[in-house]
Amino acid sequence: MGKGSSSFINPTILKKILLSYAYVGIWIFLSFSVIVYNKYILDRKMYNWPFPISLTMIHMLFCSSLAFLLVHAFHFVDLPSSMTRKVYLNSVVPIGSLYSLSLWFSNSAYIYLSVSFIQMLKALMPVAVYSISVLFRKESFRSNTMANMLSISFGVAIAAYGEARFDSWGVTLQLGAVAFEATRLVLIQILLTSKGISLNPITSLYYIAPCCLAFLFVPWVLVEFPLLRETSSFRLDFVIFGTNSLCAFALNLAVFLLIGKTSALTMNVAGVVKDWLLIAFSWSVIRDTVTMVNLVGYGLAFLGVAHYNHSKLQAMRAKESQKKSTQVDEEEGRLLSEEREGEEIGRKSDSQA
Repeated sequence: MGKGSSSFINPTILKKILLSYAYVGIWIFLSFSVIVYNKYILDRKMYNWPFPISLTMIHMLFCSSLAFLLVHAFHFVDLPSSMTRKVYLNSVVPIGSLYSLSLWFSNSAYIYLSVSFIQMLKALMPVAVYSISVLFRKESFRSNTMANMLSISFGVAIAAYGEARFDSWGVTLQLGAVAFEATRLVLIQILLTSKGISLNPITSLYYIAPCCLAFLFVPWVLVEFPLLRETSSFRLDFVIFGTNSLCAFALNLAVFLLIGKTSALTMNVAGVVKDWLLIAFSWSVIRDTVTMVNLVGYGLAFLGVAHYNHSKLQAMRAKESQKKSTQVDEEEGRLLSEEREGEEIGRKSDSQA
């Protein structure tokens, strides 16, 4: 009886597992939708609206407006009291500028590159984050980790070599987007996390989206506004751009939900699954050319990313185990100290008697 009942999973644990899979599924679906939707809008062979700065600004305007309403009209969340003007100027503004560049460059890359190849190039994100973390002394240099990073880079290089629609300008844009995004992630740790400031997706958009909008305004006026003024494309389709912006806003919420309810590592692993799904979708539905050399190169990069995630997981487990061991030692030390104090008090009582 006991053995048979032990084969069943505890309902509480089963519920947590199912919820974790649900969060992963929601994030993959929304991330998938935003990428494909942006590609559809920007690609000249599809919707043919090749204005990435304008599209990014529409997203930021929508997200900042909705975040403002959720904070001030509906009081959905409270703003952190630690966010002073000085912190905003010294921390949020640099992060917002990098975020605007990352979004601008990554959206621009969809005009020149296939969805599948962009996902392969995004495998370089751990390489960029680790390199910049070492540069800013947030991570210590380790030869085995660097070897892992080189293996990922080698795999992406092979995938690029086998790309049928290789475009050097598109690759430059995507690599720039990876570099800006990696720098932004490192600066979040340095400028915000170190100050004890944590932002949920709504407050993040409340502070950062208007900042992105302001940074993108100047290049928009210089580069895209003259072109938009000369074409009928200046008249926006509110259904297309409204639903696209809503997906972008929902994706920000899903990122917070996934990390908050699981972990950043889970998001990294889910990202690998999403990349393979996008590559399959790009090949089968959009009819992008995916060569065998592409797949071999990305497969090598994938193994490198998987090894990196595994190493991070092992390090997290070791750190957690060490933390628990320290807590146990401290508890034992406290009990031993209390026991000695009790014995001392007992001896004093006996001598006084």
